[in-house]
Parts: sequence; C-alpha cells; structure tokens
Amino acid sequence: MGPDFLSIAMFVLLLIAVFLGHPLAITLGGLGIIFGLIGYGPGAFFILTSKTYGLMTNYVLVAIPLFILMAQFLDKSGVSEDLYESMYIVFGPVRGGLAMATIVVSTVFAATTGIIGASVVAMGLLAAPTMLSKGYKKELTAGVITAGGTLGILIPPSIMLVVYGGLIGMSVGKLFLAAFIPGVTLSILYLIYVGILCYFKPEYGPPLPKGERTHTLKRKVGMTLKSMLPPLFLIFAVLGSIAGGIATPTEAAGLGSVGALILAIFNRRANLQFFKDSAYSTLKITCMVMLIFVGANFYTSIFMGLGGGDMFEKLLFSISSNKWVVLAIMMFIMFLLGMFVDWLGILLLCVPIFTPIAVNQLGFDPLWFALIVCVNLQMSFLTPPFGYALFYLKGVAPEGMHLSHIYRGIIPFVILQLIGLVLIVMFPEIVTWLPNLIMN
Repeated sequence: MGPDFLSIAMFVLLLIAVFLGHPLAITLGGLGIIFGLIGYGPGAFFILTSKTYGLMTNYVLVAIPLFILMAQFLDKSGVSEDLYESMYIVFGPVRGGLAMATIVVSTVFAATTGIIGASVVAMGLLAAPTMLSKGYKKELTAGVITAGGTLGILIPPSIMLVVYGGLIGMSVGKLFLAAFIPGVTLSILYLIYVGILCYFKPEYGPPLPKGERTHTLKRKVGMTLKSMLPPLFLIFAVLGSIAGGIATPTEAAGLGSVGALILAIFNRRANLQFFKDSAYSTLKITCMVMLIFVGANFYTSIFMGLGGGDMFEKLLFSISSNKWVVLAIMMFIMFLLGMFVDWLGILLLCVPIFTPIAVNQLGFDPLWFALIVCVNLQMSFLTPPFGYALFYLKGVAPEGMHLSHIYRGIIPFVILQLIGLVLIVMFPEIVTWLPNLIMN
C-alpha cells in the first residue's frame, strides 16, 4: 500500500469513527498507532514517545491548567452574579436591555475565563430565568446566552489561543492581542442585532416596567463600578502583564489564578468545598485536553509523515489555483467538521496541515490566518447537531425551553459570526493593528 492510499484511509477512518461517536482522543491515538505500525513498523512507538515527551516539556502548555483553574475560581466566586445584577439595572429600561446586559456580562466574563462551559452555564443560570420571566422570547434568550458564552474561546485569555500558539510555535501573547478586537467586534455585532430586532419587534425583548425602574443615576454608576472593577482588574493583570512584557502567558496565567482566588476571598466564597470543586474540575478538564493533545499530535505526525499534507495540498490546488478560493475551501472544511468534531480535535488536525499551505504557498500572514481559523472554530460551538454550547445551555435551561428553541435561537448569531469572519478577511487590520501597535 502506497503512502497516498494510507493517508486517505487514515483520514476516512477518522471521519467514520468520529461520526459513529467514538471518543476522539482514543480514535486519534489508535489510528496513529495502527497506521504508524503499517508505515513505520515498531519505530512508530518511538515517534509516539518522542511526541508525548515534547508535549510534557512544552512550557507554553503549562498555561492551560492555570487558566482553567482561574476560570473555575471565577465561576464559583460570585463575580458574574454581581456584574449581571448591575447590568440588569442599567440596561433594563431599554428594549432588549436584558439581552444586551447578558452580552456585556458574557463579554467581560469571556475576558476572565476562556472556558465556554463556565460562561454558558453561568449565564444560563443567571440570565435565562430572568429574561423569560420578563417576557423575552425563548429563541432570543437562548441565542444571546450561547453566542455570548462562545466569546470565551476567542477573547483572551483563551485556551484555544494557548493551544494554537503551542501547536505551531507562535507567540501566545501576540495571539492574545490579535484576538481582542475581533472578539469585541463580534460582541458589538450581537448588541447591534439585538438593538435593531427589539426596536422593531419589542415583543422579543420588552423593557422593564416603569414600576421597577427605581434606581437613581448615582446608584447605577456606583453599582456598575463596584461590579466592573474586580473583573477589569483581573483582565488588566493578565493581559497587561503579557502586553507589557512583564510576564509570559504561562506566568500571567498563574497571576490570573491568584487574582481570581483573591476575588473569591473578598466575596467570601473561598471555603474547603470551593477549593475541592475547583481543583477537581481543573484536573478533569486538563486531563481531557491533554489526552486529546497526545492522540492528535501523534496522529498528525504519522499522517504528515505518510505524505498526507502533500496530498491535501495537491487536492486543494487541483480545485483552484486562486488563493482566496483555496482559503474558502479550507474554512468550509473546518466549518463542516465543527458540526461533528470538538474544536480541539479540529485545531490539532487541521492547523498543522493548513498553516503551511496558507502561509508558505498562499502567502497569508500567519497571525491573520490564525485568527480567522479561531473565529471559524467559534462557530463550531453553535452549529448543530453537536454544538457544545447548545447542550451546556440545555442542561441548565428553565422548564419550557426546549432544544428546538435553542436551535432556532442560534441561527442569527451563527450568521453574525460569519459576518465577523468576512470582516476580518476584508479588513486584516482588525487582527494586526493592536499587536503591531504594542509589540513593534
């Protein structure tokens, strides 16, 4: 059997196994071993050992458990509850105000956690019952909670960006700076959509009744500052230390974990159960991420060694020699995979194959390409049938909110994410301006 046949068989079997529901990490590692033995013989185990040891000694990846720990501390510290309460009062009198408040809180929460599950579950518990009790449509409620929650995978500090940087040796600090404006841009698009929708169709998001608007301007300002300053302090501590060259992303992750712990202590949430739950969740998520990382790294090494990368390159250029068409095909492949495969699997499989083609053959800026990949993968959390954010929300949704409401609610926001992706393609400065300003 030739290398081309082995590469094709390896990829096809991966798709079949994933669609059948087999665990991604075990599938990747198992196929890597099977085809490694066919292609390299017993030497495949030396490749596995070498790749695994390389991951164990990758200093950048130490940031992953630290950022996850920070997210767990914040999730259990009460910061999001205080912030949502103040935004509820500030935005409540406006049509669609509670939906806007949910997006704003999700954006701030995204900049302090980087974990989709934490953001969606927290906002599902906080915002969904309130919005529904105030007469908001179930579809809009589901849409803003899931779409706002997915910002956590893009706005730094993002686990996706840490993995991406560690995968191809790109500066995580530069990725963080490059992702900030695209993430905020998506948040603004969501706010504009909600504002326009509720202005013309107030039944989707009615304002609070006048009888509930009892807070003075001074009180609103005070509540906003009190609830905003702690998470903004944490954001500045993490991102500011990286941008200022004071700390590496790994060191900043440790600083962020300490900052989140301090916030939990101030909110009187730091007890023995708090530490136990945070540590257990961090261990479980980190083990899942690293197991997938080991399997995917080995799979990709065997796949590329058998010539799979060259085969993909020939296949793409046989369809078209236009670099924008080739880019569109790569984005479409990742979008389709996002409906069935976890973002981490897509990242670890596609980036080592697509990045050399995009950067070396098509001449695209590697930083810009990295961000359009990450914005694309953000859509994977919302696209049925296996969008993770949809199931996170369904797990905590109030009675009466069904999966059909959630599916209908995410459609406008997937379109908005696609618009955001197009804007980044058309205006690369959205990605490159901030890192060029600060790091050059």
